[in-house]
Amino acid sequence: MTPDATCIGAKETALDATKKMTELGVGALPICGTDNKLKGMLTDRDIVVKVLGTGKAPQVKAGDLAQGKPVTIGADDEAETILRTMSRHKVRRLPVIDGHTLVGIVTQADVARALPDPAIGDLLEAISA
Repeated sequence: MTPDATCIGAKETALDATKKMTELGVGALPICGTDNKLKGMLTDRDIVVKVLGTGKAPQVKAGDLAQGKPVTIGADDEAETILRTMSRHKVRRLPVIDGHTLVGIVTQADVARALPDPAIGDLLEAISA
């Protein structure tokens, strides 16, 4: 897990998010509401496709780009649960929640560093299909 995930506020803009992603050297940020609860994930691809690709202004709010209920895992979930969740939902990043608090993110790279080769191959196949 990558600890201490930095959120983009739901009321901050897509432009703010791109600046924060650039500053942090990341391709995704969790979207957090004013109540500090996770509202979704925002990726660099989301900004390109949902903002620039549709002609929206970069001042669109990050919260407006969140879709549905975010897929998360618990802080004490086992590796098998993480793999199953990533595969089932075809996601490369999973916010890690302890109660209602965001404590980190498990990325595809985290999984690749921690698991044996066959499990990694299965995950990549499931996500990419």
